[in-house]
Amino acid sequence: MKLLALEARQNGAYYQSRYRQVADLGAELYVLNGIGTPDFWPEDRYRIAGSQHIDDLVTAAKAWHEQERFDGIITFSESAVTAVAVVAEALGLPGVGPEAARTSRNKLLMRRAHLGHGAPHPDFRLVADVEEARRAAEDFGYPVILKPTLGAASNFVFRIDDEEELRRTFPQAAEGIEGMSWFGMEAEGIDLGPHGLMVESFLDGEEFLIEAVVWDGEVYLGSVVDRITAEGGTFDDDVHHAPTSLGPEQVAAVHRVVTAGARAQGLRRSVLHAEVRFHRGEPYLLEIAIRPGGGGLDLIARITADHCPIRAVMDVACGRRPRVRHYAPTGVHVTAMCLLCEAGRIERIEVPAEVSESDRVFFLKVTAKPGDVVRRPPEGNSILGFLGTTGDSLEDARQVMNDLADRIRVDLTPIGDPR
Repeated sequence: MKLLALEARQNGAYYQSRYRQVADLGAELYVLNGIGTPDFWPEDRYRIAGSQHIDDLVTAAKAWHEQERFDGIITFSESAVTAVAVVAEALGLPGVGPEAARTSRNKLLMRRAHLGHGAPHPDFRLVADVEEARRAAEDFGYPVILKPTLGAASNFVFRIDDEEELRRTFPQAAEGIEGMSWFGMEAEGIDLGPHGLMVESFLDGEEFLIEAVVWDGEVYLGSVVDRITAEGGTFDDDVHHAPTSLGPEQVAAVHRVVTAGARAQGLRRSVLHAEVRFHRGEPYLLEIAIRPGGGGLDLIARITADHCPIRAVMDVACGRRPRVRHYAPTGVHVTAMCLLCEAGRIERIEVPAEVSESDRVFFLKVTAKPGDVVRRPPEGNSILGFLGTTGDSLEDARQVMNDLADRIRVDLTPIGDPR
């Protein structure tokens, strides 16, 4: 299996660990970055196009494809799913198609597709300014959600409880999304749909994250994970637990909703990362992305449900039916969290051996490094990394996770300090 991985603008070293998983699973992996750094991947299987414009990416990919004859093209980046669809079509490789990719990337187009096909979703409205946002909030009723159409990783997603908060937050979010890294990593020259802010009605129940596959129109839920965060005004403080607390009837309801959403988005063969929230006892779609979930959700799927999203990406990219089954938990409990700290410039991150070498840790990934600037809401949603632990129960795994997280030390300099 010979695969090409693509990013229009390289997201640091964030996806290297997943690329290594692909290689470990037996693929010969080549990497093409539009804008990237040297030595990111072995030299004989790595190229930099020197541009993030889609025409240049297609040209570079075609030239390489003529030499290597790739079996498929992949990405793990939300910012690259549309570019990959365009390049796959240009190379004659399997893919979801540019239109389905655009619908699955742009939250407004996704919502319109859900509306048009009867997939349960919150009320929504694209808003050009704070007055339009205020009118939408009054129509929907507070609290509401303010979010970008082309966001990712909960950047600039806010729960708004009243008009005063909306007037204070809207201009910060409108300014922030223009410099949002996930938007800046998109390929240039592609119609991505509207770039702006949406107001959505608030869904007041619990949230669940699903790793799934749709193959020839049939959806398979591979993994179902509970989001157990004590919820506040932003949605980046993720704490996850698996196996899910949902019963069989609730899992079946989630399956119906994800199936409706996948069909609405025009997806017949794709890996899916779905986020679902219950509202008044019924599941509603927050989104369905066409790549695996971030953080350690791929590892959680393997441990708690014997489902491998990475292997599924590889198979689907080549047009091969992946090994899929309907959700069946293994009985192992895990918890996982985003590592957060206060805002500032990182001077040092210290991860002691009792954390890094613990046999209870199944996932530890520090994505930040000294010199990075950590921004917290409303200015941004920077994280330090991820930590996941195993246990005999939710309580056991969570206690260990919190104890180990407290031992990670971060030294910060306030932003603006000349040091």
